Amino acid sequence: MNKIIYEDCLDIIKKIDYEKLQNKSFLITGASGMLGSYISYVLKVLNDAFNMNIHIILNVRDKNKLKEEFLNDSNVEIIVQDVINPFNYEGHIDYIVHAASPASPKIMVNHPFETNIANTIGTYNTLMLAKEKDVLGYLFISSREVYGEPIDNDYFKEDGMLGYVNPLIPRNSYAEGKKAAENMCVSMKDEYGINTKIVRLAHTYGPGMSVYDGRVQADFLKNVINNENIVMKSEGTSIRTYTYVADAVLGIFKVLLSSKDIVYNIADDKEISIKELAEVLVSLSNNKSKLIMQIDNSLKSGSASFTKGILSNEKIKKELGWNPKYNVHDGFLRTIEYLKEEMLCDTKVMIKKH
Repeated sequence: MNKIIYEDCLDIIKKIDYEKLQNKSFLITGASGMLGSYISYVLKVLNDAFNMNIHIILNVRDKNKLKEEFLNDSNVEIIVQDVINPFNYEGHIDYIVHAASPASPKIMVNHPFETNIANTIGTYNTLMLAKEKDVLGYLFISSREVYGEPIDNDYFKEDGMLGYVNPLIPRNSYAEGKKAAENMCVSMKDEYGINTKIVRLAHTYGPGMSVYDGRVQADFLKNVINNENIVMKSEGTSIRTYTYVADAVLGIFKVLLSSKDIVYNIADDKEISIKELAEVLVSLSNNKSKLIMQIDNSLKSGSASFTKGILSNEKIKKELGWNPKYNVHDGFLRTIEYLKEEMLCDTKVMIKKH
């Protein structure tokens, strides 16, 4: 296991009520993605270092995308299927985290229909499984995009006013799918008493993310890793927050295991523009990359049709004591170190094969 991921897992475990997971069975959908894999790593470390005897069930569409340490673990069971298909699982399940969802803007733009059904039908199938198994807890990973474009507010709170999302824009299939899925979660809780939870994440990054998925932070990382200049085609004035993956996963476990309410925002405190983010990444390149502005307003963006609105993290901080540990500088530094170590390992494997 990569040393940075292992350190992150130990740090998360120190801050959660992990005893509740002993001898339990835990299903993660989208287990090869950034969030799903980090959740899986935390459970694996709980088994390996704390003898928690957790049965880890990993749902993926492509088994080859899983790391080798999961393939050779006797506590791990792998289910290879798309979440849009019903689950026929005969074993016992105590907890489900539904993390399977398209994360790439490229997919959202080019395949809006598939994006929608991955979130809606996928959530339906996992909720029906949760109902069938009468799980102790079910958590759905939602998104800041459900809030849409704010009308007269700068910050979004869980019980506050939602913004506007135009359902006639195909790219908004992601937001609309997440909104429908959230309603399924609260309906399942209300009608059948299943302990459902929802977390709404903002922009999340860290080890395990793809540098080719089309998100701006991924593009910047790809440039820095390859010693390329960061070329911005816009002014980069949009304000966002960026949450390190381990901080996000800590919040996910806290909500799943310790929360009383159903929905929580998980987002970093620091607001930063896209241009400022680029400047941070340039500073981490040791002067091997530069920021170059080449404004081109004619380019079609894969971003959502709304650009304003920051998630308030007041609720999760007050109720669950969650606090992000890593700012963008330190979080992206860890991400770069992880990527470089993985690239070095891949190179060694290639040399060994030849």
